[in-house]
Amino acid sequence: MLSIGEKKIRYLVNPAASHRMSVKNKKQFGVWMDTQHATVIGHADATHDEFSVLGHVDNPAAEGNSNENAAQNLEKTKLNRFFKSITDLMQNADELHVTGTGTVQEQFIHYLAETAQFKNTVALESTSNKMSDERLVEFISGKFN
Repeated sequence: MLSIGEKKIRYLVNPAASHRMSVKNKKQFGVWMDTQHATVIGHADATHDEFSVLGHVDNPAAEGNSNENAAQNLEKTKLNRFFKSITDLMQNADELHVTGTGTVQEQFIHYLAETAQFKNTVALESTSNKMSDERLVEFISGKFN
C-alpha cells in the first residue's frame, strides 16, 4: 500500500520566473529519492509526451572514519556528488516534483536553489514510500496533469 503525504510548498528563487509556459514546452521531471538511491523520471526527448525512467543513481555508503570532522566532510561531499549525478539527468528543468522518504528531498531542493542552472526551477515535494518504476512514472505523470 502506498502512503503519500504531500506538502504544497513552492520553492522558487526568482518569483519573476513563475510565468506560465504552455505545458508542451516545459521540461518536467520527477525524482524519488532516499539517502542511498534516486530514480529520475522525465520525457525521453522533446517529441515524447509520456514520462519514462531516465535513470537510477546510487549514493555509496560512507566508509568509517575515526575523525568526526573528516567523516562529516566526506558525507557532505558524497551527498553533493549524489545530487550532481541526479541533476545530470535533468538538463534545463522548468518544473520538478521530488518525493521519497526522509528529509533528503528538502536538502536536494536547497541544493538546486544554490545551483545556477536550476535557480528558476519550480520544485514541489512530497513524502512517499518506495515504489516500482512503473508506479513512479504514473505518480509523477499525475503531478503534472
